[in-house]
Amino acid sequence: MNINKVTVNNVEIAVVSGSELLITDVQSALDLIATVHYEAGCNRIILNKSAICDDFFKLSTRLAGDILQKFINYHVKVAIIGDFSAYSSENFKDFIYESNKGKDLFFLPNETQALQKLSTGSSSS
Repeated sequence: MNINKVTVNNVEIAVVSGSELLITDVQSALDLIATVHYEAGCNRIILNKSAICDDFFKLSTRLAGDILQKFINYHVKVAIIGDFSAYSSENFKDFIYESNKGKDLFFLPNETQALQKLSTGSSSS
């Protein structure tokens, strides 16, 4: 895992990259939050969807909700980047839509949009 700290609009954002699967369950999400906080001191994270297990994207597993709750509890905002068009579930499309209207979790097509979204709005954690 590589963590690159970027500052946009005076907001520090950790861009996490690498080829490994980073989030497979709630504990691995907590580990990611802790690692990013320790190594980069950031509470905003950009993560490629390939770093997240497929079960996250199946709402029936409840994994997405459980993980999102941990990010909220620890005041961490996250943008997941990638192509989400392969997910045909209306429930998942609604989840993406509602998440993108919120302030904690975003599903965006690329890093540029993720940096913009995470660097605007409230700067408090």
